[in-house]
Amino acid sequence: MSPVLAGVLQLLALTGALALVHVPLGGYMARVYDSRRHLRVERWIYKGTGADPGTEMTWTAYLRAVLAFSVAGVLFLYLLQRLQGVLPGSLGFASVSPTQSFNTAVSFVTNTNWQSYYGEQTMGHVVQTAGLAVQNFVSAAVGMAVAIALVRGFARSRTGELGNFWADLVRGTVRILLPLAVLAALVLVACGVIQNFSGIHEVGQFMGGTQQWNGGAVASQEAIKELGTNGGGYFNANSAHPFENPTPFTNLFEIFLILVIPFSLTRTFGVLVGSVRQGYAILATMGVIWLGFTALMMATEFAHHGPALQAAGGAMEGKEVRFGVGASSIFAASTTLTSTGAVDSFHSSFTGLGGGLTMLGMMLGEIAPGGTGSGLYGMLIMAVIAVFLAGLMVGRTPEYLGKKIGAREMKLAACYILVTPALVLVFTAASMALPTPPHSMLNSGAHGFSEVLYAFTSAANNNGSAFAGLNANTDWFNVTTGFAMLLGRFLPMVFVLALAGSLAAQRPVPVTAGTLRTEKPLFTGLLVGAILIVTGLTYFPALALGPLAEGLA
Repeated sequence: MSPVLAGVLQLLALTGALALVHVPLGGYMARVYDSRRHLRVERWIYKGTGADPGTEMTWTAYLRAVLAFSVAGVLFLYLLQRLQGVLPGSLGFASVSPTQSFNTAVSFVTNTNWQSYYGEQTMGHVVQTAGLAVQNFVSAAVGMAVAIALVRGFARSRTGELGNFWADLVRGTVRILLPLAVLAALVLVACGVIQNFSGIHEVGQFMGGTQQWNGGAVASQEAIKELGTNGGGYFNANSAHPFENPTPFTNLFEIFLILVIPFSLTRTFGVLVGSVRQGYAILATMGVIWLGFTALMMATEFAHHGPALQAAGGAMEGKEVRFGVGASSIFAASTTLTSTGAVDSFHSSFTGLGGGLTMLGMMLGEIAPGGTGSGLYGMLIMAVIAVFLAGLMVGRTPEYLGKKIGAREMKLAACYILVTPALVLVFTAASMALPTPPHSMLNSGAHGFSEVLYAFTSAANNNGSAFAGLNANTDWFNVTTGFAMLLGRFLPMVFVLALAGSLAAQRPVPVTAGTLRTEKPLFTGLLVGAILIVTGLTYFPALALGPLAEGLA
C-alpha cells in the first residue's frame, strides 16, 4: 500500500468514527448541561466547596467565578512546583524555578500546556498527577462552561441569567470528561501505553552507556491530555514517545480523542438552541476547514522534491517512522486547528509551507473544530461577524438565531477577534527587536523568525505546541509567553460572556422573508470565507516574512 493511500484511508476512518459518535455524544452533553438534578457526588462537591448550584448568575457573576477559580488554580499549581523538592514522589527532582513555575502554572490553567521543560527530567509523580493532570480536567471544563453560557445567551430571552458556573464546571468534569477519560485510558493501556508510579530505571546500552527512564500514570494523563485538548506530554517527545503513543492505532485514536468533543459540541449547541440544523451549519464550517487543512498538509508533505525525499516517500525528517507522513500530517493539522498542542512529529521539520499551515491553523483562532468549548464559542463569534457582513451587503440589520446584532454586540465580537493577533504580533516584534531573545533561535533567517512567531501564536491562542528549535526556557520567553497565555485565554472570555449577557437580555426577533437563513449552505460558505479573509488580512505580512518566504525560496 502506498503512503498516500494509507494516509487517505486513515483520514476516512477517522471521519467515519467522528460521524458515528456525533449525535449520541452531542445529545448527551446537551442533556447534562440542561439537567435539573444533581448526582450524589456532585452534591458532595457543592457541599464541600460551599457552592449553590441552583443560583443563576449574570454574565459578570459568571465571569468572576471563572476568574476566581482560575487564579486559585494558578496559585496552587505554582506552589506545588516550588515545593516539589520536599514532596514525596518527587523522584528526586528539585523544585522548579520561579519563572518556569509561573509559566507552567499559567500554561496548564489556561488549557495551553506549553512546556519549556523536559517532563521526564523535571516533574515528579505528585506534580504530574495532583497538579498537571487535575488542571487538564478542570481547564477543559471551564472552556466548555463558557461555551454553554454563550449558547444560553442565544437560547434565552429577556433575562440576564446565564446559568451557574459551578454547576457547569462540576457537571462537565464529573459527567463528561471523567467517564470518557477513564474509557480512553483503558484503551490506551490495552494498546501498550504505560500506567504506573515506578521510579527511575537504568536500561540497556546506548552509545556506550545506559539510558534512564521513569514511569508514571501516563495513560490516564494522555487520555485527558487529548480529550480536553490540552496537549502537555508526560515526556519531552510528547505523542512521539512510545510510552505515550506506541502504535499507529493509538496515534489515530489520540487524534480521535482530540476532535471528538469539539465536533460533538456543535450538536449540543443545536439541541440547546432548538434547531439541530443550526448545529449542522456550524459543524459543516468546522469540517470543511479541517478537511481542507488536512488535505493541504498531506499534499505539502508528500510533495517531496529531491532524491532523498523521493526515496523516503515524503518529507520524513522529524517524523516518526511508526506513523509516516500521512498520519503525522493528520495529527499536525488536527492539533493546531484545536487548542491541543500535542505533537507526534516536529513541526519545525515540516516543509516551509507545511509549517506555515500549522501556524495558520492556530491563527484562525483554533475554531475548526477548536478547543474543548473554546472552539465552539470562537466559531459562534465568527458567525456573528459573518451575519454582520451579510447585513452590510443587503442593507439590513443583522440577526442570528433570533437576536439582533447591534453596535454593542459587534464591538464585543470585534474586540474578541483582535485580542490574540495583537498579542502574537506585539510579542513577536518585541522578541525580534530586542538583542537577547533572538539568541534562543536555533536557525537564522525566515525559519528562525518562524520559530518565534510560532511560539507566540501557540501561546496566545492557548495551543501549546512548539515549532522545536527555539530555546524557550529563558526568563524572557517564560514570562512573555506566560502573559500571552493569560491574556489570550481570559480577555476573550470577558467579551464572550459580555456578549452572552447582551444576547440573553434581548427579545427574540421573528423570522421574516428577509431574514438570513443561517442553517443553509450559503451561510456556511459565507462563514468559511469570513474566517479565511479576516485571518489572512491580519497575519499575511508576518507569514510572508516566515513560512511563505521559506516555502517559496
